[in-house]
Amino acid sequence: MIRTIHVFILVFVAVAGLASLSASAQTPDEILTAIKTEAKNSNATFKGFSAERGATFFKQKHANELSCASCHTDNPAATGKHTKTGKIIKALAPAANAERFTDSAKVEKWFKRNCNDVLDRICTPQEKGDVITYLLTVKS
Repeated sequence: MIRTIHVFILVFVAVAGLASLSASAQTPDEILTAIKTEAKNSNATFKGFSAERGATFFKQKHANELSCASCHTDNPAATGKHTKTGKIIKALAPAANAERFTDSAKVEKWFKRNCNDVLDRICTPQEKGDVITYLLTVKS
């Protein structure tokens, strides 16, 4: 009887843990809303994000003669490859990769790392929001 209770408790804890993981997942729109708040707080003249600006930013070469497209390709719904390491990069567009932009900590980590590589600085909230807005328009 006690063993059955222990098994029941373990199963309950495991199911509750899985449920909390799925409840904590975010959507790309929620990530974008948080970045919008950041943009408004950092720029009094903020007027919104633009997919067109995001596409230009994504494809344009910057400080290190790199662009986002250098690794993620001109089609962010396709698999990319890191220019230095050759590591395969899963599609960046959420329509082609449902895991993209579902964890704000990962989004911040990768924007910080990639913006420093491409721009030699961190991206502004405007740039991050424009890029995500663009990526949300890309269909697989």
